[in-house]
Amino acid sequence: MGGSKPKPPKVKYKPAPPPPKPAPVPTQSFRTQLELTKVSNAQQRLNMELGAQLDRANEEFFAGQDIRRLQAQGAEQRLSTQVAGQEQRKTVAATGIQERLNIAATGQQQRATVRETGAQERLTVAATGEQQRLTQAQLLAGQERQIGLTGQEQRKTVAATGEQQRLTQAQLLAGQERQIGLTGQEQRKTVAATGEQERLTQAQLLAGQERQIGLTGQETRKTVVTSGEQERLGIAATGQEQRKTQEQLLAGQERQIALTGQEQRATVGKTAEEQRLTNLQQEMFRRYQEERDYQQSRSAYRS
Repeated sequence: MGGSKPKPPKVKYKPAPPPPKPAPVPTQSFRTQLELTKVSNAQQRLNMELGAQLDRANEEFFAGQDIRRLQAQGAEQRLSTQVAGQEQRKTVAATGIQERLNIAATGQQQRATVRETGAQERLTVAATGEQQRLTQAQLLAGQERQIGLTGQEQRKTVAATGEQQRLTQAQLLAGQERQIGLTGQEQRKTVAATGEQERLTQAQLLAGQERQIGLTGQETRKTVVTSGEQERLGIAATGQEQRKTQEQLLAGQERQIALTGQEQRATVGKTAEEQRLTNLQQEMFRRYQEERDYQQSRSAYRS
């Protein structure tokens, strides 16, 4: 009865379940913004090329008009000079013939020649002014049409740019709302999983403590009974059994404390890892917003 010693009970702890893995959430806002930016830049380049082409065509047309106008004016001036020279030569010839007849007739012919020359010069000046006014009117009408067309194209460009910017802003806001909603869902799931793991850890800790208290009580009662029986054998055997019981109790408590600390550290590490991933995603989205705003401001400044 007193020779057999009871074996200490073996405590088996159930391993904690693994933490949930984070689920990646794909987003299309960045690729959509890049495609819209490419389309907007291509449209602006086409508008600028078309405007430059129209400007070159207008400059070429008006330069041709100016050249033809100057050529017509030079031809008219040369014809006037030629006619004037012919008339003067005829006048000189007639004057030489009439000098022998009568000086009065010569003067009359000279005055007639001067009157005819003045009339011809006035007609030439009137025709030149009329042609210049017609040319100026055509030039002004062409410039007015060009200004009207330029204004229409610019208004269409501004309207298209505003529409594209509003569509881009709407898509960006929708993407941000979806991202905020998904972020909130993931954070709530993370908090729920953290709380669940903490409650499981606490429950395991309490269950282990209860089992330990029960086993301690059983061992204490057995020790008291054995102590009563072993008092006849000697105080030394009783002290030895109590020291073994105390060592087993301390070893169980140390294992329990180590397992509790290990679980708590794993929980804290997983929580910190999820928080770092969340902060990294927010920082990347913030940098993307800053880059997008910078590119939009540069595009608006260039346009």
